[in-house]
Amino acid sequence: MQENKPFSKPHHICIVVNDIEKTKSYYESIGIGPWMEYPPLAEYIRLNVMDEKAFFACRFVYTKIGDLQLQLVQPGEGRTIYREFLEKKGEGVFHIGFEVADIGAVDEQLSGDGLKVLASGRRDDGSGFSYLDTRQDAGVTLLIRQTKQQA
Repeated sequence: MQENKPFSKPHHICIVVNDIEKTKSYYESIGIGPWMEYPPLAEYIRLNVMDEKAFFACRFVYTKIGDLQLQLVQPGEGRTIYREFLEKKGEGVFHIGFEVADIGAVDEQLSGDGLKVLASGRRDDGSGFSYLDTRQDAGVTLLIRQTKQQA
């Protein structure tokens, strides 16, 4: 992937929901699934989020549709960007995620382009995610992510 094109490799679409079990059941009833639990958020050791406890209380599940993941997130107690979205807009698409090879370099590039990071998290190997404040101009939050390096 070219470093100057951070939005060229779609990875997932994430939908915020009130009741993850109810939503999973609906999707399964129309043939979308099976759903898997997202790996523990505890692997993120460096966080830039509203409330770490609330971040860790969120529940994510995902399924694959071709090369794309469909994710559902149900916010737990506390203040998160997901909870804010749910309260302001209701259920719906919160973000579109894109895979990048070097999240640090892409963060720096996008910052230079004037994009602000809303929230971020990094694992011990430097991989992780950054939510970008694109809602006003793009109509949706964009996210960049670097997959955890395999040992």
